[in-house]
Amino acid sequence: MSEPLPRRVAVTGIGVVAPNGNGTDAFWKSTEAGISVLDRITREGCAHLPLRVAGEVRDFAAESAVEERYLVQTDRFTHFALAAADRALDDAGLGRAYTEAAPFSVGVVTAAGSGGGEFGQRELQQLWGKGSRFVGPYQSIAWFYAASTGQISIRRGFKGPCGVVASDEAGGLDALAHAKRAVCRGTDAVVAGSTEAPLAPYSMVCQLGYPELSTETDPARAYRPFTEAACGFVPAEGGAMLVVEGERSARERGVEVRAWLAGHAATFTGAGRWEQSRDGLAHAIRGALAEADCAPEEIDVVFADGLGVPDADRAEALAIADALGGHGRRVPVTAPKTGIGRGYGAAPVLDVAAAVLALQHGVIPPTPNVFDICHDLDLVTERARAAEPRTALVLSRGLMGSNSALVLRHGATKIP
Repeated sequence: MSEPLPRRVAVTGIGVVAPNGNGTDAFWKSTEAGISVLDRITREGCAHLPLRVAGEVRDFAAESAVEERYLVQTDRFTHFALAAADRALDDAGLGRAYTEAAPFSVGVVTAAGSGGGEFGQRELQQLWGKGSRFVGPYQSIAWFYAASTGQISIRRGFKGPCGVVASDEAGGLDALAHAKRAVCRGTDAVVAGSTEAPLAPYSMVCQLGYPELSTETDPARAYRPFTEAACGFVPAEGGAMLVVEGERSARERGVEVRAWLAGHAATFTGAGRWEQSRDGLAHAIRGALAEADCAPEEIDVVFADGLGVPDADRAEALAIADALGGHGRRVPVTAPKTGIGRGYGAAPVLDVAAAVLALQHGVIPPTPNVFDICHDLDLVTERARAAEPRTALVLSRGLMGSNSALVLRHGATKIP
Protein backbone atom coordinates (compact mmCIF):
# COMPACT_ATOMS: atom_id res chain seq x y z
CA MET A 1 0.00 0.00 0.00
CA SER A 2 1.36 3.43 -0.93
CA GLU A 3 2.31 5.98 1.69
CA PRO A 4 -0.26 8.73 2.47
CA LEU A 5 0.24 11.82 0.35
CA PRO A 6 1.45 14.99 2.09
CA ARG A 7 -1.37 17.48 2.55
CA ARG A 8 0.41 20.79 2.21
CA VAL A 9 -0.62 21.69 -1.32
CA ALA A 10 -1.75 25.24 -2.01
CA VAL A 11 -3.66 27.30 -4.54
CA THR A 12 -1.42 30.28 -5.31
CA GLY A 13 -2.98 31.60 -8.52
CA ILE A 14 -6.41 31.91 -10.14
CA GLY A 15 -7.26 32.78 -13.74
CA VAL A 16 -10.85 33.08 -14.96
CA VAL A 17 -12.68 33.54 -18.25
CA ALA A 18 -16.39 33.29 -17.45
CA PRO A 19 -19.75 34.45 -18.78
CA ASN A 20 -20.06 36.90 -15.89
CA GLY A 21 -16.53 38.23 -15.98
CA ASN A 22 -13.42 38.17 -18.14
CA GLY A 23 -10.87 38.05 -15.35
CA THR A 24 -10.89 36.95 -11.72
CA ASP A 25 -11.86 40.31 -10.22
CA ALA A 26 -14.76 40.81 -12.64
CA PHE A 27 -15.91 37.22 -12.08
CA TRP A 28 -15.90 37.59 -8.30
CA LYS A 29 -17.62 40.98 -8.32
CA SER A 30 -20.48 39.59 -10.37
CA THR A 31 -20.62 36.31 -8.43
CA GLU A 32 -20.69 38.04 -5.05
CA ALA A 33 -23.46 40.35 -6.27
CA GLY A 34 -25.53 37.40 -7.49
CA ILE A 35 -25.84 38.78 -11.01
CA SER A 36 -27.34 36.41 -13.55
CA VAL A 37 -26.00 36.68 -17.09
CA LEU A 38 -28.00 33.82 -18.58
CA ASP A 39 -29.55 34.93 -21.84
CA ARG A 40 -30.80 33.77 -25.21
CA ILE A 41 -28.06 32.16 -27.28
CA THR A 42 -26.71 34.50 -29.95
CA ARG A 43 -24.23 32.22 -31.73
CA GLU A 44 -24.75 31.96 -35.49
CA GLY A 45 -26.48 28.79 -36.60
CA CYS A 46 -28.18 28.10 -33.28
CA ALA A 47 -31.47 29.98 -33.61
CA HIS A 48 -33.45 26.96 -34.83
CA LEU A 49 -32.28 24.59 -32.08
CA PRO A 50 -34.50 23.76 -29.07
CA LEU A 51 -31.75 24.81 -26.65
CA ARG A 52 -32.33 28.55 -26.30
CA VAL A 53 -30.59 29.74 -23.10
CA ALA A 54 -26.93 29.50 -22.08
CA GLY A 55 -24.06 31.33 -20.44
CA GLU A 56 -22.01 32.90 -23.23
CA VAL A 57 -18.62 34.60 -22.84
CA ARG A 58 -19.21 37.80 -24.77
CA ASP A 59 -16.28 40.07 -23.90
CA PHE A 60 -13.36 37.83 -24.76
CA ALA A 61 -11.10 38.77 -27.68
CA ALA A 62 -8.94 35.75 -28.41
CA GLU A 63 -6.61 37.71 -30.68
CA SER A 64 -5.73 39.99 -27.76
CA ALA A 65 -4.93 37.11 -25.42
CA VAL A 66 -3.30 34.51 -27.67
CA GLU A 67 -0.66 34.79 -30.40
CA GLU A 68 -1.75 34.23 -33.98
CA ARG A 69 0.32 31.07 -34.45
CA TYR A 70 -1.57 29.42 -31.60
CA LEU A 71 -4.96 30.79 -32.61
CA VAL A 72 -4.89 29.03 -35.96
CA GLN A 73 -4.06 25.70 -34.32
CA THR A 74 -6.67 25.73 -31.59
CA ASP A 75 -10.36 25.85 -30.75
CA ARG A 76 -12.18 28.38 -28.61
CA PHE A 77 -12.01 26.15 -25.54
CA THR A 78 -8.21 26.19 -25.77
CA HIS A 79 -8.18 29.97 -26.29
CA PHE A 80 -9.98 30.25 -22.97
CA ALA A 81 -7.49 27.86 -21.36
CA LEU A 82 -4.43 29.71 -22.65
CA ALA A 83 -5.77 33.05 -21.41
CA ALA A 84 -6.85 31.67 -18.03
CA ALA A 85 -3.51 29.91 -17.55
CA ASP A 86 -1.63 33.16 -18.23
CA ARG A 87 -3.76 34.94 -15.64
CA ALA A 88 -3.30 32.21 -13.05
CA LEU A 89 0.47 32.20 -13.54
CA ASP A 90 0.59 36.00 -13.29
CA ASP A 91 -1.55 35.87 -10.13
CA ALA A 92 0.86 33.33 -8.63
CA GLY A 93 3.89 35.41 -9.60
CA LEU A 94 5.19 32.44 -11.57
CA GLY A 95 6.86 34.29 -14.40
CA ARG A 96 8.71 33.02 -17.43
CA ALA A 97 12.11 33.68 -15.85
CA TYR A 98 11.35 31.11 -13.15
CA THR A 99 9.75 28.48 -15.37
CA GLU A 100 12.32 28.79 -18.15
CA ALA A 101 15.08 28.18 -15.61
CA ALA A 102 13.33 25.05 -14.29
CA PRO A 103 10.96 23.78 -17.01
CA PHE A 104 10.58 20.31 -15.47
CA SER A 105 9.27 21.84 -12.24
CA VAL A 106 5.90 22.89 -13.73
CA GLY A 107 3.22 20.58 -15.12
CA VAL A 108 -0.27 20.97 -16.62
CA VAL A 109 -3.49 19.04 -15.98
CA THR A 110 -6.83 19.93 -17.54
CA ALA A 111 -10.27 18.38 -17.72
CA ALA A 112 -12.51 18.51 -20.78
CA GLY A 113 -15.98 17.34 -21.59
CA SER A 114 -16.89 18.90 -24.93
CA GLY A 115 -13.59 19.36 -26.78
CA GLY A 116 -13.09 21.55 -29.83
CA GLY A 117 -16.44 21.31 -31.56
CA GLU A 118 -16.34 24.74 -33.18
CA PHE A 119 -12.98 24.14 -34.86
CA GLY A 120 -14.10 20.71 -36.01
CA GLN A 121 -17.36 22.02 -37.42
CA ARG A 122 -15.56 24.73 -39.38
CA GLU A 123 -13.11 22.27 -40.93
CA LEU A 124 -15.87 19.79 -41.82
CA GLN A 125 -17.76 22.60 -43.53
CA GLN A 126 -14.63 23.32 -45.54
CA LEU A 127 -14.32 19.64 -46.43
CA TRP A 128 -17.86 19.24 -47.69
CA GLY A 129 -18.20 22.74 -49.13
CA LYS A 130 -14.86 23.19 -50.88
CA GLY A 131 -12.94 19.91 -50.74
CA SER A 132 -10.14 18.23 -48.82
CA ARG A 133 -7.49 20.73 -50.00
CA PHE A 134 -9.20 23.37 -47.87
CA VAL A 135 -9.01 21.41 -44.61
CA GLY A 136 -6.15 22.54 -42.40
CA PRO A 137 -3.67 20.16 -40.76
CA TYR A 138 -4.72 21.17 -37.26
CA GLN A 139 -8.12 19.51 -37.62
CA SER A 140 -6.45 16.37 -36.26
CA ILE A 141 -5.49 17.97 -32.93
CA ALA A 142 -7.62 21.06 -32.23
CA TRP A 143 -10.79 19.12 -31.42
CA PHE A 144 -9.01 16.72 -29.06
CA TYR A 145 -9.87 17.02 -25.37
CA ALA A 146 -6.14 16.99 -24.49
CA ALA A 147 -5.42 19.99 -26.74
CA SER A 148 -5.42 22.57 -23.94
CA THR A 149 -2.94 20.63 -21.81
CA GLY A 150 -0.59 20.28 -24.76
CA GLN A 151 -0.85 23.86 -26.00
CA ILE A 152 -0.34 25.41 -22.53
CA SER A 153 2.74 23.24 -22.06
CA ILE A 154 4.17 24.05 -25.50
CA ARG A 155 3.45 27.76 -25.33
CA ARG A 156 4.97 28.21 -21.86
CA GLY A 157 7.75 25.64 -22.23
CA PHE A 158 6.58 23.45 -19.36
CA LYS A 159 8.10 19.97 -19.25
CA GLY A 160 6.73 18.66 -15.95
CA PRO A 161 4.01 15.99 -15.57
CA CYS A 162 1.03 16.61 -17.84
CA GLY A 163 -2.36 14.98 -18.20
CA VAL A 164 -6.00 15.34 -19.07
CA VAL A 165 -8.99 14.04 -17.12
CA ALA A 166 -12.18 13.01 -18.87
CA SER A 167 -14.64 12.14 -16.11
CA ASP A 168 -17.73 14.15 -16.94
CA GLU A 169 -18.37 17.42 -15.17
CA ALA A 170 -16.67 15.98 -12.09
CA GLY A 171 -13.42 15.99 -14.06
CA GLY A 172 -12.78 19.58 -13.04
CA LEU A 173 -12.33 18.56 -9.40
CA ASP A 174 -10.53 15.37 -10.37
CA ALA A 175 -8.01 17.41 -12.38
CA LEU A 176 -7.16 19.46 -9.29
CA ALA A 177 -6.74 16.26 -7.28
CA HIS A 178 -4.48 14.87 -10.02
CA ALA A 179 -2.43 18.08 -9.84
CA LYS A 180 -2.18 17.76 -6.07
CA ARG A 181 -0.80 14.25 -6.40
CA ALA A 182 1.80 15.44 -8.92
CA VAL A 183 2.92 18.13 -6.48
CA CYS A 184 3.06 15.61 -3.65
CA ARG A 185 5.35 13.47 -5.78
CA GLY A 186 7.84 16.29 -6.23
CA THR A 187 6.65 18.70 -8.93
CA ASP A 188 6.87 22.30 -7.73
CA ALA A 189 3.69 23.56 -9.38
CA VAL A 190 0.94 22.43 -11.72
CA VAL A 191 -1.37 24.60 -13.81
CA ALA A 192 -4.72 22.84 -13.46
CA GLY A 193 -8.36 23.42 -14.29
CA SER A 194 -10.83 23.28 -17.14
CA THR A 195 -12.37 25.43 -19.85
CA GLU A 196 -15.19 24.53 -22.22
CA ALA A 197 -16.75 25.94 -25.39
CA PRO A 198 -19.88 23.84 -26.05
CA LEU A 199 -22.02 26.46 -27.80
CA ALA A 200 -21.14 25.95 -31.47
CA PRO A 201 -24.06 24.46 -33.45
CA TYR A 202 -22.34 21.07 -33.82
CA SER A 203 -21.59 20.92 -30.09
CA MET A 204 -25.12 21.93 -29.19
CA VAL A 205 -26.66 19.25 -31.40
CA CYS A 206 -24.48 16.70 -29.59
CA GLN A 207 -25.94 17.84 -26.27
CA LEU A 208 -29.58 17.60 -27.32
CA GLY A 209 -29.65 13.94 -26.34
CA TYR A 210 -29.21 14.83 -22.67
CA PRO A 211 -32.62 14.61 -20.97
CA GLU A 212 -31.24 16.79 -18.17
CA LEU A 213 -30.83 19.78 -20.52
CA SER A 214 -33.24 22.67 -20.00
CA THR A 215 -35.17 23.89 -23.04
CA GLU A 216 -36.93 26.66 -21.11
CA THR A 217 -36.83 29.90 -23.11
CA ASP A 218 -37.01 32.35 -20.18
CA PRO A 219 -33.46 32.93 -18.84
CA ALA A 220 -34.81 33.67 -15.36
CA ARG A 221 -36.50 30.27 -15.17
CA ALA A 222 -34.23 28.06 -17.26
CA TYR A 223 -31.93 26.88 -14.48
CA ARG A 224 -33.43 26.69 -10.98
CA PRO A 225 -32.10 23.73 -8.97
CA PHE A 226 -33.57 22.74 -5.60
CA THR A 227 -36.98 24.21 -6.47
CA GLU A 228 -40.30 22.76 -7.59
CA ALA A 229 -39.73 24.57 -10.89
CA ALA A 230 -36.44 22.77 -11.62
CA CYS A 231 -36.42 21.82 -15.31
CA GLY A 232 -32.80 20.93 -16.01
CA PHE A 233 -29.58 22.87 -16.53
CA VAL A 234 -28.33 25.27 -19.16
CA PRO A 235 -24.78 24.95 -20.58
CA ALA A 236 -22.04 27.55 -20.40
CA GLU A 237 -18.65 28.29 -21.88
CA GLY A 238 -15.48 29.58 -20.27
CA GLY A 239 -13.75 28.24 -17.18
CA ALA A 240 -10.82 28.68 -14.84
CA MET A 241 -7.23 27.59 -14.36
CA LEU A 242 -5.44 27.48 -11.02
CA VAL A 243 -1.81 27.25 -9.99
CA VAL A 244 -1.51 24.34 -7.58
CA GLU A 245 1.80 24.52 -5.74
CA GLY A 246 3.72 22.80 -2.99
CA GLU A 247 3.99 24.72 0.26
CA ARG A 248 7.78 24.73 0.17
CA SER A 249 7.86 26.21 -3.33
CA ALA A 250 5.28 28.86 -2.43
CA ARG A 251 7.11 29.83 0.77
CA GLU A 252 10.47 30.03 -0.97
CA ARG A 253 8.99 32.31 -3.63
CA GLY A 254 7.27 34.41 -0.96
CA VAL A 255 3.80 34.24 -2.54
CA GLU A 256 0.43 34.19 -0.82
CA VAL A 257 -1.26 30.87 -0.16
CA ARG A 258 -4.82 31.59 -1.25
CA ALA A 259 -6.18 28.25 -0.07
CA TRP A 260 -5.15 24.68 0.67
CA LEU A 261 -6.33 21.70 -1.36
CA ALA A 262 -7.07 19.63 1.72
CA GLY A 263 -8.96 16.55 0.56
CA HIS A 264 -10.60 14.89 -2.42
CA ALA A 265 -12.46 11.72 -3.29
CA ALA A 266 -14.40 10.45 -6.29
CA THR A 267 -16.90 7.67 -7.04
CA PHE A 268 -18.93 6.40 -9.98
CA THR A 269 -22.61 5.41 -9.91
CA GLY A 270 -23.64 5.18 -13.58
CA ALA A 271 -25.21 7.40 -16.20
CA GLY A 272 -28.54 8.98 -15.28
CA ARG A 273 -28.85 6.96 -12.07
CA TRP A 274 -29.58 9.95 -9.91
CA GLU A 275 -31.13 8.02 -7.03
CA GLN A 276 -27.95 5.94 -6.73
CA SER A 277 -25.84 9.09 -6.92
CA ARG A 278 -26.97 9.85 -3.37
CA ASP A 279 -24.78 7.09 -1.94
CA GLY A 280 -21.98 7.75 -4.41
CA LEU A 281 -21.78 11.45 -3.63
CA ALA A 282 -22.06 10.87 0.12
CA HIS A 283 -19.20 8.37 -0.11
CA ALA A 284 -17.10 10.92 -2.03
CA ILE A 285 -17.81 13.58 0.61
CA ARG A 286 -16.77 11.24 3.43
CA GLY A 287 -13.60 10.34 1.54
CA ALA A 288 -12.69 13.99 0.97
CA LEU A 289 -13.31 14.79 4.64
CA ALA A 290 -11.14 11.86 5.72
CA GLU A 291 -8.25 12.91 3.48
CA ALA A 292 -8.55 16.46 4.79
CA ASP A 293 -8.73 15.24 8.41
CA CYS A 294 -11.87 17.37 8.62
CA ALA A 295 -14.91 16.78 10.81
CA PRO A 296 -18.33 17.40 9.21
CA GLU A 297 -18.96 20.28 11.61
CA GLU A 298 -15.88 22.09 10.29
CA ILE A 299 -17.47 22.64 6.87
CA ASP A 300 -18.55 26.28 6.72
CA VAL A 301 -20.04 26.34 3.23
CA VAL A 302 -21.01 23.85 0.53
CA PHE A 303 -20.76 24.74 -3.16
CA ALA A 304 -23.39 22.39 -4.53
CA ASP A 305 -23.46 20.62 -7.87
CA GLY A 306 -27.03 21.86 -8.44
CA LEU A 307 -27.97 19.94 -11.57
CA GLY A 308 -31.53 21.30 -11.71
CA VAL A 309 -33.16 17.89 -12.24
CA PRO A 310 -35.63 17.06 -9.42
CA ASP A 311 -34.34 13.52 -8.77
CA ALA A 312 -30.72 14.67 -8.91
CA ASP A 313 -31.36 17.65 -6.63
CA ARG A 314 -33.09 15.42 -4.11
CA ALA A 315 -30.20 12.94 -4.20
CA GLU A 316 -27.66 15.71 -3.63
CA ALA A 317 -29.57 17.23 -0.72
CA LEU A 318 -29.85 13.80 0.91
CA ALA A 319 -26.17 13.05 0.24
CA ILE A 320 -25.15 16.25 2.03
CA ALA A 321 -27.30 15.24 5.00
CA ASP A 322 -26.00 11.66 4.93
CA ALA A 323 -22.35 12.72 4.93
CA LEU A 324 -22.53 15.75 7.22
CA GLY A 325 -25.27 14.53 9.57
CA GLY A 326 -27.31 17.21 11.30
CA HIS A 327 -24.77 19.80 10.22
CA GLY A 328 -25.85 19.17 6.64
CA ARG A 329 -29.16 20.90 7.33
CA ARG A 330 -27.51 23.90 8.99
CA VAL A 331 -24.45 24.60 6.83
CA PRO A 332 -24.88 27.34 4.20
CA VAL A 333 -25.16 25.92 0.69
CA THR A 334 -24.75 27.86 -2.54
CA ALA A 335 -24.69 27.25 -6.30
CA PRO A 336 -23.46 30.42 -8.05
CA LYS A 337 -23.47 28.59 -11.39
CA THR A 338 -27.23 29.24 -11.67
CA GLY A 339 -26.26 32.76 -12.78
CA ILE A 340 -23.77 31.73 -15.46
CA GLY A 341 -24.76 28.22 -16.55
CA ARG A 342 -23.21 24.83 -16.08
CA GLY A 343 -19.95 24.67 -18.00
CA TYR A 344 -19.49 20.90 -17.89
CA GLY A 345 -15.92 20.14 -16.69
CA ALA A 346 -15.27 23.84 -16.13
CA ALA A 347 -18.25 24.29 -13.79
CA PRO A 348 -16.66 22.84 -10.63
CA VAL A 349 -13.38 24.67 -11.27
CA LEU A 350 -15.27 27.96 -11.38
CA ASP A 351 -16.93 26.84 -8.14
CA VAL A 352 -13.48 26.23 -6.64
CA ALA A 353 -12.36 29.69 -7.75
CA ALA A 354 -15.49 31.17 -6.16
CA ALA A 355 -14.94 29.12 -3.00
CA VAL A 356 -11.34 30.29 -2.64
CA LEU A 357 -12.45 33.90 -3.08
CA ALA A 358 -15.31 33.40 -0.61
CA LEU A 359 -12.83 32.13 1.99
CA GLN A 360 -10.60 35.13 1.38
CA HIS A 361 -13.34 37.77 1.38
CA GLY A 362 -15.44 36.38 4.22
CA VAL A 363 -18.69 36.16 2.28
CA ILE A 364 -20.84 33.42 0.75
CA PRO A 365 -22.15 34.31 -2.73
CA PRO A 366 -25.82 33.67 -3.51
CA THR A 367 -27.62 31.32 -5.88
CA PRO A 368 -29.17 33.56 -8.61
CA ASN A 369 -32.70 33.00 -9.91
CA VAL A 370 -33.49 30.51 -7.12
CA PHE A 371 -36.12 30.87 -4.40
CA ASP A 372 -38.92 28.70 -2.96
CA ILE A 373 -36.52 25.94 -1.97
CA CYS A 374 -38.17 22.53 -1.72
CA HIS A 375 -35.32 20.67 0.03
CA ASP A 376 -34.01 20.73 3.58
CA LEU A 377 -31.02 22.93 2.78
CA ASP A 378 -29.88 26.33 4.01
CA LEU A 379 -29.48 27.62 0.46
CA VAL A 380 -28.06 31.14 0.18
CA THR A 381 -30.33 33.07 -2.17
CA GLU A 382 -31.06 36.67 -3.24
CA ARG A 383 -27.92 38.25 -1.77
CA ALA A 384 -24.50 37.32 -0.45
CA ARG A 385 -24.26 36.29 3.19
CA ALA A 386 -21.55 37.72 5.43
CA ALA A 387 -19.59 34.95 7.12
CA GLU A 388 -16.12 33.89 8.17
CA PRO A 389 -15.74 30.60 6.31
CA ARG A 390 -12.52 28.71 6.91
CA THR A 391 -13.37 25.45 5.18
CA ALA A 392 -15.38 24.87 2.01
CA LEU A 393 -16.76 21.72 0.40
CA VAL A 394 -17.18 21.74 -3.40
CA LEU A 395 -19.33 19.06 -5.05
CA SER A 396 -19.68 17.91 -8.64
CA ARG A 397 -21.44 15.15 -10.56
CA GLY A 398 -21.35 14.14 -14.19
CA LEU A 399 -24.16 13.15 -16.51
CA MET A 400 -22.39 9.86 -17.12
CA GLY A 401 -22.21 9.01 -13.41
CA SER A 402 -19.06 10.51 -11.89
CA ASN A 403 -19.22 12.04 -8.40
CA SER A 404 -16.49 14.14 -6.85
CA ALA A 405 -15.93 16.15 -3.67
CA LEU A 406 -13.14 18.56 -2.75
CA VAL A 407 -12.35 20.18 0.61
CA LEU A 408 -10.62 23.58 0.65
CA ARG A 409 -9.07 25.25 3.68
CA HIS A 410 -8.46 28.97 4.09
CA GLY A 411 -4.90 29.94 3.24
CA ALA A 412 -4.20 31.02 6.82
CA THR A 413 -5.30 27.65 8.22
CA LYS A 414 -2.56 25.58 9.82
CA ILE A 415 -2.66 22.05 8.39
CA PRO A 416 -0.63 19.30 10.11
